[in-house]
Amino acid sequence: MRTVLQRVSAAAVRVDGEVVGALDLDGGAQGLVLLVGVARDDGPEQVATLVRKAAELRVLAGDRSALDAGAPVLVVSQFTLQGDVRKGRRPSWSAAAPGEVAEPLVRAVAEGLRARGLPVATGRFGADMAVEMVGDGPLTLILDT
Repeated sequence: MRTVLQRVSAAAVRVDGEVVGALDLDGGAQGLVLLVGVARDDGPEQVATLVRKAAELRVLAGDRSALDAGAPVLVVSQFTLQGDVRKGRRPSWSAAAPGEVAEPLVRAVAEGLRARGLPVATGRFGADMAVEMVGDGPLTLILDT
């Protein structure tokens, strides 16, 4: 599982112009966006690792974690993170899990964060999404499980 974690001051996902997920952040508050790319061999172990890392990383103001701050998280599936561009001019998507494998794992990430008490919004799996983020810092990390 490859994930881009970004600290944000605002974030929303739109599908066909409609907001399907957004972070409820008051002035000065911070949240996290997780862009999640699932690989063919990912499973529950990778989900658990990602949930723990995302919830516990001390990347918010005051050296706090999302758990410490009760920060909201926006989880968005992004299979393109599994793209391989080492050869040629077209990405290869062969490492990306098919939708029927990836969708339940992305859902499990969101559910795992909720189970830890975090407010979680999501995109819509498989949809053509417009993801809006206002990076804070900026702070962007790549998490490979």
